[in-house]
Amino acid sequence: MAERFLREAAAGGPRCIFVADPRSGLRAIVALDDTTLGPAVGGVRTMRYPSADAALADVLALARAMTRKCSLAGLDAGGGKAVVLLADGLDRKAAFARLGQVVEELGGVFRTAGDLGTTAADLAVMAEHTRYVHTDERGLASAVARGLLRCIEACAAMRGVPLEGLSVAVQGAGAIGASAAEVLAEAGLRIVLADVDTRRAEEVARRIPGARVTPADRILVEDVDIVAPCAVGGVVTAEVVHAMRAWAVCGAANNVLASPEIARVLAARGILHVPDPIASAGAVIDGIGLAVMGLPDRTPLIDRLGETARLVLDEAKATGRTPMDVAEARALARIAAARR
Repeated sequence: MAERFLREAAAGGPRCIFVADPRSGLRAIVALDDTTLGPAVGGVRTMRYPSADAALADVLALARAMTRKCSLAGLDAGGGKAVVLLADGLDRKAAFARLGQVVEELGGVFRTAGDLGTTAADLAVMAEHTRYVHTDERGLASAVARGLLRCIEACAAMRGVPLEGLSVAVQGAGAIGASAAEVLAEAGLRIVLADVDTRRAEEVARRIPGARVTPADRILVEDVDIVAPCAVGGVVTAEVVHAMRAWAVCGAANNVLASPEIARVLAARGILHVPDPIASAGAVIDGIGLAVMGLPDRTPLIDRLGETARLVLDEAKATGRTPMDVAEARALARIAAARR
């Protein structure tokens, strides 16, 4: 099965492995979207899904976004993703051991790390069974935060305002959101923070001078300069955009727009938008830059995300296209060139 799968993946187009392990209760999907530029890379997301079809749609969308992310970041890698369907009775240790075995059996065509709902303990168990999992969550979160800062700098430059003193609403106080809030605060930005776990948001806010916490259902419409979704995807809806008071959206979550059409809603309101395949790319640059490309210092590639964001925003302004459309075209052009 694995050999046949790898041959099909090499031909191009998304491919999926469906994993069912009755002993542990594991039900998972591993998706490879594109391997033109290199191995498919993407994290393991663990969450409850309303159906297997919903899980499949999510993993395919996330893997597709990773393809764009890797291409735009200049990495020798394509896009992949894994989702674990969380259910009652799941033996997490046994389940992630089995998932690690599946990743190892793929021989490096899929490389992974953590994502929403997957714990450090889960990754440690996987690492006992595969060489192809990155377990340094703290380092990856710092890399994401650095890239996000560079992209917010690009927003400030486009707006023609100084970075210091701008206010940012950070949605999410997990590893990524907390690191982003701290790095942005160090750069002189004022932080408003929210999380569905209010106590977690308060803990992070206490570490940041001047930060304040707001209810989770208010964070995206706070009176701030920039909204930075750093938790789940699909949160920027048409309703949110119409109520938004910020002049820019630039976050580190994956697939933050509820649908592709939202990019045009943002543009119609004159709200700058840095596509998340650019703004959230710091982690994959840090991980793949070392593991696949052998770069001892990945910071130049991470810092280059700001330049990429500025080029995309400039082209969108000049052509009347949305930044999402511009980013998509740039990503696919690099992949097409590699195929030729």
